[in-house]
Amino acid sequence: MTNRLHALTFDCADAATLGEFWAQVLGEKLDAGATKEFASVGSEDSGRTEPCWYFVQVPEGKTAKNRFHPDLVTEDLPAEVERLIGLGATRKADVEMGNMRWTTLLDPEGNEFDVMAG
Repeated sequence: MTNRLHALTFDCADAATLGEFWAQVLGEKLDAGATKEFASVGSEDSGRTEPCWYFVQVPEGKTAKNRFHPDLVTEDLPAEVERLIGLGATRKADVEMGNMRWTTLLDPEGNEFDVMAG
């Protein structure tokens, strides 16, 4: 038996708000029925090959660096970083390692994610 990745789940204070941010980041739509307690992106698409994104309200806030974070890839790193900042992300760091280059951002609830030059 093997497993496959079904979804990425974010604990958050407001699932609908954070879900809408990530839907815009991904160029997708927030699934119908989003609430402050639960929201999703991609769960309504039965033919989806990529993981769904879930957002679940929890009582506690984020207190430390993520141990797991999404990495996105784009052809135009500067333009995409500016687009994401316009959506509500915050720039944390610009990084270059060898031939790899990325920007670490924070989503509106402080979760880290990277956008890599593709």
